[in-house]
This record gives sequence, C-alpha cells and structure tokens, in this order.
Amino acid sequence: MNPLRLIKEDFTTVKLNDPALHSTFELFFNYPGLWALFFHRIAHGLYQKKLRVIPRLISALGLFLTTIDIHPAASIGRRVFIDHGVGVVIGETAIIEDDVLIYQQVTLGGVSLEKGKRHPTIKKGVVIGAGAKVLGNITIGTNSKVGANSVVIRDVPADCTAVGIPARVLKRGFDKNPLSHNKIPDVHKEIFEYLIKRIEVLEEALETGDSRHIKDKDHNLDEIYDNFIHSMD
Repeated sequence: MNPLRLIKEDFTTVKLNDPALHSTFELFFNYPGLWALFFHRIAHGLYQKKLRVIPRLISALGLFLTTIDIHPAASIGRRVFIDHGVGVVIGETAIIEDDVLIYQQVTLGGVSLEKGKRHPTIKKGVVIGAGAKVLGNITIGTNSKVGANSVVIRDVPADCTAVGIPARVLKRGFDKNPLSHNKIPDVHKEIFEYLIKRIEVLEEALETGDSRHIKDKDHNLDEIYDNFIHSMD
C-alpha cells in the first residue's frame, strides 16, 4: 500500500478506535500519535528510496511537533494507533505489524551499539501499555499485551501478558478488549495474597490449638500457588 493510502487509513483508524473523538476537527489538534505517523509514512517512503537527509529532517520535524520520535527506517504496518503518544520512541530497526495499539511514553529501544537488527518486532494485534519499555531484538507475539510501565527484555509468546520489571510472561489468557488494562494480572499482588493467607492459617492454628484443618487449607493454598507458578513462563 502506498504512503497516501496508509495515511488515509491512519485517519480512519483513529475514528474507529477512540470514543473520545467527537469531530474531525479534533484530529488536527488533539492526536499527536496520528500526526507522528503522518510524518513517518512520508519519511519512511523516502528512506526506502535510499534517501537519508530529507527523511531525517521530516522525522525531526515530526518529533518537534508531536514529541514522538520515530526513526524513518522503522517499519510500521497498517491500522497502528498511537494513543496520546507523548514521549513514544521507536528505534531504527523496530518492526510493528498491523493493528497494534501503543500508549504514551512507550519505548521500542535497542540494547546494543552493533549494526543490524537491534530493536523489537511487535506482531499483529499487540497492546503496549503506557510507559512500557520493550528493549532489544525480541519479539512480542501476536495479540499479546505488555502492562503499563513494564520492562520487557525477552520474547513474549502469542496470546500472553507481560508485566513487571523485568517483565514476567503469563501464559494464561486475558480480556480481549484492548482497553482492559485493569484486568491484567498483578503477579506481585497475587504472591503476597498467597503468603498472607498462609500466615492466617498458621496464626489460627496457634491461637486455637486446633491443627486439624491445616492440611485441608494448605492443600487449597497449594493449588493457588501451583496455578500461579504454572501461569508464568
């Protein structure tokens, strides 16, 4: 698809994905992510023609106007939506496939000074939460989610969730609604809840002197713990 058709599709994508949009007029002033893609589509098309200086100037103009830094060599697919967008950084060798949703302050960065592929590949349908850092030549699998403020430094398989610093990969499913960040599991919270419940069982046994039910309650807690461990990669 040529750059002009991609740009037109980018405008349509915003209208389809953001309920806060009430008029076409708002697109011109309230959507830096849209305009960052606009400048990138032009710069990337010229960059592919082996030009270097002009694409970099266009990229710099886009950065100045939107505060979003996208290298002109980065590959960005169709229907990508950068919501809010302020502070997003997308490196030179990053590859973003179709239907990806990226929130503000996200970095798709490198961890090496060597030439070659050193930035992430984001597969189709991925959602990357606000403030997340995805670093290195890794792959975020199809339809996966990266939780807000997570730091991802290894591959994330398809249909998984990555949360934490460094990010842990959860194998279990999640809500398919891309905006359901409140339903992304908190691995630290879950393990603390498990420990608190185990302490409650022991305290009850000490206070009452009745230890007959400890094994039953421990068995239930062990099931919770096993499910927690097996949910993680």
